[in-house]
Amino acid sequence: MARVGSGSELAAALLVALGFPCIMLAAIIPNLWFFAAATAVTYLADRYLHHCGSYLINRLAAVRAGLSIRFLVRQLLLILLLSRMGYGEETLFYVTVACLLAFYGLQAPQSAMVTLIRLRRKLPVVTRNIDLASVRIADAPPQGLMSRPAEKMLHLDVFSMVGVLVAVETGKDAIAYIGLGLTLVLAVCYLAALLPYVRPSRLVPPETKVLNAVGDWLAEYRPTVMLYFSGSKDSAYQANMWLETMAQLGGRPMILLRERNIVPQLATTSVPVLCVPGGVHLMNLDLSSVRVALYAANVGKNIHLLRVPTMKHVFIGHGDSDKIASVNPYSKVYDEVWTAGRAGRDRYALADVGVRDEDIVEVGRPQLATIQSWSGTQKNPIPTVLYAPTWEGWDDNPGNTSLLLAGENIVRRLLEAEQPVRLLYKPHPFTGTRSDKAKAVHLRITAMIEQAAAERVTDPRWAEQSAALRSEQAEARAELTRIEARLAELAGGGRTARDEAELSRDSLADPAREAETAKLKDEWNAASWRAQGWWEHRVITGAQMRLYDCFNESDAMVSDISSVVSDFIASGKPYAVTDSAELGEDEFRRQNTAVRAAVILSNSAAELDELLAAVADPAADVRADARRELKQYLLGPDEPTSIVQFDTAVKALAAKSDARNAGVAQSLGEPVGG
Repeated sequence: MARVGSGSELAAALLVALGFPCIMLAAIIPNLWFFAAATAVTYLADRYLHHCGSYLINRLAAVRAGLSIRFLVRQLLLILLLSRMGYGEETLFYVTVACLLAFYGLQAPQSAMVTLIRLRRKLPVVTRNIDLASVRIADAPPQGLMSRPAEKMLHLDVFSMVGVLVAVETGKDAIAYIGLGLTLVLAVCYLAALLPYVRPSRLVPPETKVLNAVGDWLAEYRPTVMLYFSGSKDSAYQANMWLETMAQLGGRPMILLRERNIVPQLATTSVPVLCVPGGVHLMNLDLSSVRVALYAANVGKNIHLLRVPTMKHVFIGHGDSDKIASVNPYSKVYDEVWTAGRAGRDRYALADVGVRDEDIVEVGRPQLATIQSWSGTQKNPIPTVLYAPTWEGWDDNPGNTSLLLAGENIVRRLLEAEQPVRLLYKPHPFTGTRSDKAKAVHLRITAMIEQAAAERVTDPRWAEQSAALRSEQAEARAELTRIEARLAELAGGGRTARDEAELSRDSLADPAREAETAKLKDEWNAASWRAQGWWEHRVITGAQMRLYDCFNESDAMVSDISSVVSDFIASGKPYAVTDSAELGEDEFRRQNTAVRAAVILSNSAAELDELLAAVADPAADVRADARRELKQYLLGPDEPTSIVQFDTAVKALAAKSDARNAGVAQSLGEPVGG
């Protein structure tokens, strides 16, 4: 029960738990109306829990109270009700038993066909922007047939349940026969609708043929540089941040993923994407043309590609920070480690984890090109402060996140500041995934901000501005609706029933579509800010509102030790970092490079006044010069641009790979080739 997500889910769970004993009691008494009411409650509560995707639904199956069992128990209790009400020797009783048994029997072929379709339409790989024309892949079955099929099939017994209960109440057995007949006819129709999709022509070709087609594409495309990524679907942002960089590289880039659930989370890109879940399949791919492999995370599955000696392996990470992950000893398995600036090189030297200085290359941070530099004055009549805490991490180190010890103090002080402040709250996507305490604090902070936002709606200080912007905000909301509809159209191509196989078949690179999608996303972000007043607090979650757009909208930021701080430094704006572990200001600055130009906050957040003063008055911004120096130290020089530095590093390492391969071929007496 503690894992049920909301009050309404808890109420529904209790109704399910109490409803079945009530149905049984009503059948034993017997009481028809009590039985009907309790049955209806369990149907509705069960349906609600499934709709919410409640944790409880999964746990019920583990204790032998899964979906099929719950429906079967209701049907058995209906039989018990008929028996207790004196129908045990009546035709209605026997017909009901026979029809329900027949309905139960029809569930087996329905489940078998759905399972067969899913298994036989599951490709050994998932692709985007790769031509699989040689593999004949039929359209996916309609979503209505394949989405929650067991739930849809089982709910057909509602006709039987209603028909029998009405027949008992009215004494008209024909009503029961109609209800029972409807259940069976609709079940047979469901089977008939599935039947065409189990034909061999509607399933995907054998695994070997698909893998051969991928091999043919690799032989023709001959990728030269690859982004390799493995992780959970929640970590897809770590790959997404590199997509634009990959698209701008010279040569022939490719993205190689290892988990299927990352593919739907991947942002739009024209770069070929190949997801290979199986280690054996990966090892059998011909990747001999690849010269440079880039790794965005240190994970176990990296070993599957690190074993290939014909390419050079580079750790690029997914951010630049003073976290211990930035100097992971695992990094020494790579040929090179690329950092944004000199700070990354110095971190490895201080950590002494086996990464040699000559193997470190400074390449800047290409992703930061869209971050706007600070003009020195606040953007709107009141300052906007972004609070972007990182998540709680894998251990209970108090320095991981400011949320637990300082989060509510930070938010409260900003909301109650003497001079009005607009607060944007954007937590890390992993917040609350490991720690229930962190999740609880996040929810309390969200409630505080939403309440403060609601109070500003009725605050007379903002009434004039609200009236003046009402027309513009209405236009912005209309524009958001239009953009979202167009984005959905571009993403779906007019069809909603698109499984992995069909998407792999159809999702070829379309530069025009990609350009329009990127343009629409920029327009969506701009319209989203216009749709709300510059004084309105916001809680920003999900990937749609991008972090760097929040940077550009803000005048200052409060965060923790994470890559968010290093990235924000690119803007040159004032920022504050919380010393949640209470190391003390001097020690905190000594241990963490990125806070050298920051306002250091204690857990009470009393020092926020200094940050707000720096935003309001340039003369009070005593750390401006320190931020400029730190920016170059952390992120490298502005010229040449980061993408030029990055591409140059790729080409240089590719040349080393070619030289290595040529040397090996010569020593083996083999012909030297590209």
